[in-house]
Amino acid sequence: MARYTGPRVRISRRFGVPIFGSSKYLERRGYPPGMHGPRSRRKISEFALGLMEKQKIRYYYGLQEKQFRRIYEESTRKRGVTGELMLQALETRLDNVVFHLGFAPTRAAARQMVNHGHIHVNGRRVAIPSCALQVNDVVEVRNASVSRQMATRSFEISTSRMVPEWLSLDKDMFKGVVMRIPSRDEIQPIGNEQAVVEFYSR
Repeated sequence: MARYTGPRVRISRRFGVPIFGSSKYLERRGYPPGMHGPRSRRKISEFALGLMEKQKIRYYYGLQEKQFRRIYEESTRKRGVTGELMLQALETRLDNVVFHLGFAPTRAAARQMVNHGHIHVNGRRVAIPSCALQVNDVVEVRNASVSRQMATRSFEISTSRMVPEWLSLDKDMFKGVVMRIPSRDEIQPIGNEQAVVEFYSR
């Protein structure tokens, strides 16, 4: 499936948040891209605001529109707050958990790591980044020199990144466990999930 491969800083500047991680260029030019530089924009409609929030979250997790819409629709069929259920589904995707555990430096790298067969779930190789993990699922790096070297390099790069409390990590064994489903307060999304729900429910 196609992925966004265009200029990432441009996307972050469009929405005014570091969607793909911090950037010195974004800090220097914290206004929307365009040839006229910083200038006042017309008032944004509610529809446009909902679209922007949806795009922020979608780019943040690296999903295509069809995938993101499917997660929303699945969340509407479950009991609970739709926005929170949607965020929990996004957070417990395999590629996102691999990123949070520090096995990969970015979500894109985590997705590639899963695609290339470097990750095992409950002792079995899983090559589907969108795989939904459950409580007590064990995620580990394949016991191969190439796989372990990739994870080790990522650990060295990601020293300042904390592992969420809903995950447990054993660095020496290159293994992590999903201890529980994250709460809304633990997720801290980059966008307003309620605006996304309202946008899709029009």
